[in-house]
Amino acid sequence: MTEIGKKEEKIQWLISEISAIVARLEHFEAKASTELSEVHPKFFKSARNLIHYRALRKEDIRPIQKKLANLGLSRLDKPESHVMASLLASKAILEGFLNNEPIKKHKADLTFKKSNRMGKSNAKALLGYRSKGRRTRIMVTLPTAVAYDYQLAHDMIASGMNCARINCAHDSEKEWSLMIGHIRAASEKLKKKCKISMDLGGPKVRTGALTAGPKVIKFRPTKDVRGNVIKDCELWMGPVPHPKAELSHLPVALTSLEKLKAGDSLFFKDTRNKKREFTITKTTKNGCVAQCGKTTFLETGMKLYTNSEYSSPPIVVGEIPRVEPYIRLHTGDFLLLHKDVVPGKPALRDKEGNLISPAQISCTSAEVFEQVGEGESIFFDDGKIEGIIRQQSPDELLIEIVQTRKVGNKLRADKGINFPGSKLEFSGLTAKDKKDLAFVVQNADIVNVSFVNRKQDVKDLMAELQKLSPPKGFGIILKIETQSGFNNLSKILLEAMKTYPVGVMIARGDLAIECGWDNIGRVQREILSLCRAAHIPEIWATQVLENLSKQGIPSRAEMTDAAMAQRTDCVMLNKGPYILQAIRLLSTIFKDMELYQEKNARLWPAMERADNH
Repeated sequence: MTEIGKKEEKIQWLISEISAIVARLEHFEAKASTELSEVHPKFFKSARNLIHYRALRKEDIRPIQKKLANLGLSRLDKPESHVMASLLASKAILEGFLNNEPIKKHKADLTFKKSNRMGKSNAKALLGYRSKGRRTRIMVTLPTAVAYDYQLAHDMIASGMNCARINCAHDSEKEWSLMIGHIRAASEKLKKKCKISMDLGGPKVRTGALTAGPKVIKFRPTKDVRGNVIKDCELWMGPVPHPKAELSHLPVALTSLEKLKAGDSLFFKDTRNKKREFTITKTTKNGCVAQCGKTTFLETGMKLYTNSEYSSPPIVVGEIPRVEPYIRLHTGDFLLLHKDVVPGKPALRDKEGNLISPAQISCTSAEVFEQVGEGESIFFDDGKIEGIIRQQSPDELLIEIVQTRKVGNKLRADKGINFPGSKLEFSGLTAKDKKDLAFVVQNADIVNVSFVNRKQDVKDLMAELQKLSPPKGFGIILKIETQSGFNNLSKILLEAMKTYPVGVMIARGDLAIECGWDNIGRVQREILSLCRAAHIPEIWATQVLENLSKQGIPSRAEMTDAAMAQRTDCVMLNKGPYILQAIRLLSTIFKDMELYQEKNARLWPAMERADNH
């Protein structure tokens, strides 16, 4: 056979294979006709495309991709959002080659241009306007301080925040209302519409409360390696924290500070009965700045004096927040997890260090004690602590800690607990969620629904929303954070597409534990692909610029992660002392990356570990 004959045979084979794939895709669409008839009109074409994509992903099309590449044609490496258009375009080009005729396009119901426009329109409907110079929006978890600091809300929006997230697992309706008021006011002043989303806690399994810590605060100067003080500790004295939250706060009534001036000293004995001294360096109408050159511990009710004899009228220390308690766990330790609500506490040891009783803490979900078994894995605090259930009873679990850092890990209250090897069954909405949802519908633009595991969870949410009559355009974001949620994602999306607008949040913290650290890269990529096939906006969440937000310095790895996140419609930042710097840097990264697109073509195997829709 001549070279031309071989090429014609190859082209004919490709046309035949693509035609067969198109036929199979149409067959899958016909089988899903009932589901398609129920989706929202704005999602109808997207739902068809999702079904086409799921059918395509059941096949290993790498042989076709390779032959198309050898002919210099598109390798179908990114057809998610326009599956049928990609296949028909390739087929038309091949037919033109084979017949030596002008290309006659096969008309697709969803064209490349329409697909692109649809994705942008859906993102705007859910997440609002994007910032100038970047397509990817920035969502930020609001700290409680926003409730009492309008300027912080203003600065977050000015720095590039497009959507404010309030976590209903923390604070109360009072703080939520104050946060929303400040965000709305700042948005109006800056003429930048910032959407507000509220996160329902969901049926997340968490650690219970620990025995309350003392109301103590520690001030410590900066020291060199030899223990010499190189910088005094600065603190803020006043009734409320420093406006910029830059200084440690010592609560003191404003009337007690009126006569103080720069250069004055305050004398006292700290909690250890050690003589200490503060030097006032700056006074304002809201409080004053002071310095101390020695490590100092103060607690609620202690007295400070303006003379060293302690005879002047005292300045009384106000209510100091309790020290957040924790349990430090090491590899080899044991932990008792209680069903009953009892305060957690560290292990008890005798003077020789022998164990008297193991550390213990309660669990917020009583259902898990009946659904887990001995020998199964358990993870705490986003996987930082790993354990094995050694003994199981109706009221408690005895857990052996098998993995921590060398110096151990601190386990605090309200930290997540994961059972990746257990088949836990929880309802999608808790009683608290239903109560919080009523507030969300009245005050926010979007509700974020945690732990969506199956399409019934979406149905339950829709039923609750129907009772509350949300305003037109009220958005829903489904958080995918379990193996079940990933496996059932296409069914979840088709159920969610009965309303508009809808988005998906990839909650990478819990998802990594549930699916395995070795799988999280592939899993999050598959979720992105399914969302793009459905033209549903996706939100990239968990630990984006975490070091920068919390410690002020980003790591190299999270800078790369942030750059990769630019491919999504929205990226979520968590709160931290340096959140403004994190917002500004992320916005800059997205603007710099806007002109760059992923250029590496992909050869796809058939999709694994997914449902058989």
